[in-house]
Amino acid sequence: MIVSDATDYELSMLLRALVMESNRFLEIFSAAHELHPTDMTALNLIMTTPMTPGTLAKALNLSASATTSVLDRLERAGHVTRERDPQDRRRVELRVLDAATALASTFFQPLAREYASAWERLSPQDRQVVARFLAATTAATSRVRESVS
Repeated sequence: MIVSDATDYELSMLLRALVMESNRFLEIFSAAHELHPTDMTALNLIMTTPMTPGTLAKALNLSASATTSVLDRLERAGHVTRERDPQDRRRVELRVLDAATALASTFFQPLAREYASAWERLSPQDRQVVARFLAATTAATSRVRESVS
């Protein structure tokens, strides 16, 4: 659905549709690899930025024991490892294993190719507008999420 001169409502509905389709796509991957949605979110967070179990607990808004359960499942599945920091042995860092990254890459490559195909029709200026829109919308979502949590 292409909308010219989209209203705020139309933009929010298009964004909602994208989020729903993305969630459906993630559900397929999660189900195929027996990952709980929280596990998938945790894995994505750990892939995105280095973190400790405490940082992950805060990002997921989970208790320490619930976060340990998530990490135990991800570790058993061969997706993550907990490693002691060589400089501070009290600190544990979470790492995504190469096999998990390769598995995700294989699954998500068709989506990346389809995105690239859809985006190649956009001019560099249009891409900049889209990038600013997505960055501003993500920041707005984050601000509201933080205010209600």
